[in-house]
Amino acid sequence: MTTTTPLHPTVSYPSRVLSGAGHDLARHAARFGPCPHSGPDLIGVVAAAGLRGRGGAGFPAARKMAAVAGGRRPVLIANGSEGEPLSSKDAVLLQSSPHLVLDGMAVVAASIRARESFLYVPAHMTAMMRQLIADRRVAGWDSTDIKVIEAPRRFVAGEKSAVIAAIAGKAAIPSDSAVSTSESGLHGRPTLVQNVETLAHIATIARYGAAWFRTLGTPDEPGTMLISLTGACSAPGVLEVPVGIPLDSLLKTTTTGHPDRLRAVLIGGYHGTWHGTEQLRGHTLSRSSLHSLGASPGAGVVHTLAVGSCGLAATADIVAYLARESTGQCGPCLNGLPRLAESMTTLARGHWSGDVVADLRRYAALVDGRGACHHPDGTARLVRSAMTTFARDVDLHLRGRCETSHPDGRRRVP
Repeated sequence: MTTTTPLHPTVSYPSRVLSGAGHDLARHAARFGPCPHSGPDLIGVVAAAGLRGRGGAGFPAARKMAAVAGGRRPVLIANGSEGEPLSSKDAVLLQSSPHLVLDGMAVVAASIRARESFLYVPAHMTAMMRQLIADRRVAGWDSTDIKVIEAPRRFVAGEKSAVIAAIAGKAAIPSDSAVSTSESGLHGRPTLVQNVETLAHIATIARYGAAWFRTLGTPDEPGTMLISLTGACSAPGVLEVPVGIPLDSLLKTTTTGHPDRLRAVLIGGYHGTWHGTEQLRGHTLSRSSLHSLGASPGAGVVHTLAVGSCGLAATADIVAYLARESTGQCGPCLNGLPRLAESMTTLARGHWSGDVVADLRRYAALVDGRGACHHPDGTARLVRSAMTTFARDVDLHLRGRCETSHPDGRRRVP
């Protein structure tokens, strides 16, 4: 996981949700003003703002709110579990602007008429958030009843159905259900699960309106987003940027003006996709721009790989981790992911027998779309992107060589 402090780049970007107010409610009030009142009208304002969820899927936030607003005894869950190892944006947000997240919970709960709200965060944050919630009630800031629930440190524990299971007192593992959680979620009640960053943005929209929110970002994807920068960066950390920022500009900022020192970029985290820096040229950090590459910003991870690093070895390490993190409740996770990991490691190390490339393609096809959740799909997507982006590495490894140190591939595979 990356550092839990915001990144202060050489290029200045506007900061909307990383306020730096921290735990101090007075500083928060001075920065944002009082917690706004809200009702059902907020859903229309969020719709006009065009906010998409910042948890990974990018679903329109207002549509999720509207889907539960008319239900009987709806429930709100704020998801700050952040099981992705390369991401620390939610942790930084909860340190920098915890009261903005809690404001978002208050206004959203009021808009959907939820009387029960839950905040799902890692163990080391539970005591802190409970204290802040108590401080707000004593100060009369808001009266929202929020229960803080500990999130297990597992990759899949942040998946929506796993979150609901954990809050219900069950194991935090994903489940496959034909019924939407907006109809039947926690204890069979309509349930809205929103990422904590999404809620922080809603808190600002409730204060300043849809037109203000749209002054940054793109017409189709307005606003700012938090990204976790990791890997071969001059200063790894968390950065708030306008959606649609050119990737060239972002990479120049994070590599001290030398993006040519990068070999590839992993966009979207462990369930994301690898891309060569040349391939990303002319694209922006937005869903619409990355769609043509088969990529997505996901939860805002931008992981860079330096020149001189082996892309196959890096991918093998990630796939091995993902195989270990599966819950083993279906065939693709129980059998398919370990075989994918074994074949990827075999290719990376050069100790294979038979057609390891064909094996990788076959295992990826066998697990894709057949799991109880999307964990196998994301792993297969990562593998396929590596096989394309690092095609030269594949060819060299099959000949017992690696370009880790020498562009002409003279070095032996380890």
